[in-house]
Amino acid sequence: MSDMTVRKIRVLLAKPGLDGHDRGAKVVAHAMREAGMEVIYTGLHQTVASIVNQALQEDVDVIGLSIMSGAHIPICRKLMGLIKEQDMGDKLVAVGGVIPNKDIPTLNEMGVGGVFPGGTHFDEIVKFIREKSKN
Repeated sequence: MSDMTVRKIRVLLAKPGLDGHDRGAKVVAHAMREAGMEVIYTGLHQTVASIVNQALQEDVDVIGLSIMSGAHIPICRKLMGLIKEQDMGDKLVAVGGVIPNKDIPTLNEMGVGGVFPGGTHFDEIVKFIREKSKN
């Protein structure tokens, strides 16, 4: 019998910028862990460059951002640019938080794979990551 184990999906969950509210991110991290994913939570006040650097160092499959500040478009634009620069285009990027429906097409055009406005059910996020992560 083979003793091979399936590698867990690795998720880096980050709070970019000055937003000081992380309860939602912590609850999402818990839901992902309960679903069998390995979650690295970076904590509050992360720069986009540090998020990309940590994702590279941790060899994650998914980069998840929790943004409550309303700055999701400039933050995601910068993040996607750095991901491209670092040749990390295979990473799944998901963003959640206070995101108006009118901004979802813009985020998708940038390359953000999943957008989860506040109130999204955790099982929907977990299902999306399982289906879309290249694991």
